[in-house]
Amino acid sequence: MAKKKLKPAQDEAQIDMTPMLDIVFIMLIFFIVTASFVKESGINVEKPTAETAEKKPKANIFVGIDSRGDIYMLKNKVDKDAVKAGLEDMLLENPESTVVIQADNRADAGVLLAVLDAAKAAGVNNVSVAADQ
Repeated sequence: MAKKKLKPAQDEAQIDMTPMLDIVFIMLIFFIVTASFVKESGINVEKPTAETAEKKPKANIFVGIDSRGDIYMLKNKVDKDAVKAGLEDMLLENPESTVVIQADNRADAGVLLAVLDAAKAAGVNNVSVAADQ
């Protein structure tokens, strides 16, 4: 009887992962490019109440005013005169940004109006004041 020659063991079939990694990186780049980043004020305030308050789904720039009249943008305290320049810088990144002013219930109305005027002077088309319903 003839001896049967044994074939050498073949390597197991492997799946090429390169195309899948390419797709994952392309998706990551897509999500980074299309993401809109929210610019928070950095403080918690006690908002006033209003029966006609509406939720703004696309607000992405927040300016906070605390009970002492201090103004906060991007988690930093800013001077009243620096609000316009700060908003102009943020608008360069996204000209269609919506600004929401988060004023404390006990904040001075004069400070609120100064921030509102600065936003309009900076060229913001959509400015809102935050309120609870």
